[in-house]
Amino acid sequence: MVDSTISQHFRPDEVPFLESIDNLSGQVENEYRPILTGFLNPRQLFILESIINRHDGIRFSTFGGYEGAELKRAIVYPEYFTPKNEDFRITSFVIDYPSKFATLSHGQVLGSIMGAGIERDVIGDIITDGLSWQFLCQSEMADYIKAQVDKVGKIKVKLEVIQSDQLVTPVDESEEVSTTISSLRVDALASEGFHISRHHAKELIDGGEVRINWGETQRPDLEVSMHDIVSVRGYGRIVIREIDGITKKGKIRLVVRVYNRNK
Repeated sequence: MVDSTISQHFRPDEVPFLESIDNLSGQVENEYRPILTGFLNPRQLFILESIINRHDGIRFSTFGGYEGAELKRAIVYPEYFTPKNEDFRITSFVIDYPSKFATLSHGQVLGSIMGAGIERDVIGDIITDGLSWQFLCQSEMADYIKAQVDKVGKIKVKLEVIQSDQLVTPVDESEEVSTTISSLRVDALASEGFHISRHHAKELIDGGEVRINWGETQRPDLEVSMHDIVSVRGYGRIVIREIDGITKKGKIRLVVRVYNRNK
């Protein structure tokens, strides 16, 4: 069990992951060998760092397949070990599809892969330059994914393995915004981030249209924290980069990155 002085700083739904990383850290210490995780989101990487830093004699490194990746695998290791990129075991795929007659979306690609029974932590970033679509995955599952995924939505596709130097530069339509909100409730963040009413934000949450770190939530009062990713169907997503204190009027200063915000 993780010490309550640590777990009290995290949401109850995060405690199982917290404990899994604490157990992994103990395993690395006891067996004196490196251990590789699946793909972790920014919030999970923040939790991992918080736990690893409490253990003497072990370290961690992360890599997502390319510089600037959002989702990354982590290697937790004893001090003697020096990880290389190939140790992260990441395979890159390009999706071959009839681009003249069809369009793909991030949600379609992810949904089709997970529809084949693939767990979320098997898949890394899904990237596009506006035409070509690519994604990264755990090398351990690459053959299975290639054999199972032959459609994205109703579009016939073929997956081809590519080298890391063939990855496209992702289109970045995000913007970093400094803002203030009345509380860290998810409905307040969605309202401010996407310029919608608080009432409408609550309706979206009640309707299952909002996810935190790809997990469903129907609690408007759920408090978000550092590195959380809040996705709102039809609007985009918000990543909390910094929580920067309180204003004189009692509002919370935030720095967030907003993706695909409706103008």
